[in-house]
Amino acid sequence: MSNGVVSETTRLSIIPNNSSSAQKTLLKNLEIINGGQRVNAWVDSMRASSPTHLKSLSSSVSSEKHLSSWIMRHPSALEMFEKITEASGGKQIVMFLDYDGTLSPIVDDPDKAFMSSKMRRTVKKLAKCFPTAIVTGRCIDKVYNFVKLAELYYAGSHGMDIKGPAKGFSRHKRVKQSLLYQPASDYVLMIDEVYKQLLEKTKSTPGVIVENQKFTASVHFRCVEEKKWSELVLQVRSVLERYPTLKLSQGRKVFEIRPMIDWDKGKALEFLLESLGFGNSNNVFPVYIGDDRTDEDAFKMLRDRGEGFGILVSKFPKDTDASYSLQDPSEYPSMYFAVHGFLYVLTLSLK
Repeated sequence: MSNGVVSETTRLSIIPNNSSSAQKTLLKNLEIINGGQRVNAWVDSMRASSPTHLKSLSSSVSSEKHLSSWIMRHPSALEMFEKITEASGGKQIVMFLDYDGTLSPIVDDPDKAFMSSKMRRTVKKLAKCFPTAIVTGRCIDKVYNFVKLAELYYAGSHGMDIKGPAKGFSRHKRVKQSLLYQPASDYVLMIDEVYKQLLEKTKSTPGVIVENQKFTASVHFRCVEEKKWSELVLQVRSVLERYPTLKLSQGRKVFEIRPMIDWDKGKALEFLLESLGFGNSNNVFPVYIGDDRTDEDAFKMLRDRGEGFGILVSKFPKDTDASYSLQDPSEYPSMYFAVHGFLYVLTLSLK
C-alpha cells in the first residue's frame, strides 16, 4: 500500500485462495479504500482551483518572494510589449484566444459569460491584422453566440470541432474558408448520452450546471457548496465508469468529460497553423492567450516548437509553460484592462 492506495499485486497477495466470500468482502473493502483516496484527490484538486482558497493561502504559499520570482519568469506581456514585438521580427503573427476568463470574465452562470462590446471591437480589429482563432472548451455554437464575429477561426470542444471563417469574411489569403475538422465525431451520440445521465445523476446537488458541448461535456461546480464536492465527484464518476473511452479532467471550477483520443488545444493550434500553411514554416509567430489548465497543452506546444509564445491570464502564480502573464479580466469587469489593453496595443503597433 502506497499513499493509501492498494496496488493490484498487494491485493492478490493478501487474498486467501480458499475463500471466495472472503475474497469478495476484502475486494469490496479495498475498493472503498482506493475509491475514497481517489475522491479525496479530486476534492483537493477542486480546492486548488478555487480562487477563495488561493486567496486564503496567498500569505504563505504566494509570498512576496515567491510572487516576485514568478513574475520574473513570467513577466507582464504589457510591460514587455516592445520585446515581444521585436521577437516577432516581421513574421506572420497568428492569434489564438481562449474565451472564458480571457475575453470574458469567469461568471457563476456560463450562459451569462458575455464579452464587452469594447473587447469585441478590438478582436474584430485584431482579425483584420492577423489570422485569429478562438480556442475554447465550449461548443462552437455557444461561443459564436457570444463572440459574433464571422471572420474568425473557431476551435470548440477543446479543439475537437474546428471551423474556418465564414465565406467572404476573411482578409487573409492563406485562410481555408471551407475548413472543417472534427476528430471526435464518433463520440457525439455517446457524449449526448452521458450528458443526459449526468443531468439526472447530479440533480440532487444544488448549484451544479451540466452542459453538452457536442464533443465533450462539462459539469460546473462553481456554485456548489464545498461540503457537497465529494458527493459530486462520486456522482460524476459513477456515470463515467460505464464509459471507458471517456476521460475526466478538471478546469477552473469545472469537470470536463472528453473522448480518450490524442487531441487537445495544443494539437488544435498545430492543426490550424498547418491549415494556414505554416506547419513547417519559420516565418510564423503564434501567440496564444488563455487562463485554464487546458490551455497549458497549447503553451507547451509553442514552447516545444520554439516559435511564438503563450500568455497566461491569472491573478495568482501557478505552474505554467506560458512565457508571459496578464491579469485576470474579472479583476477589471468594466474595462478588461490587461487582456483588452494588450490586444488593442497589438492592433495599433503591428498592422
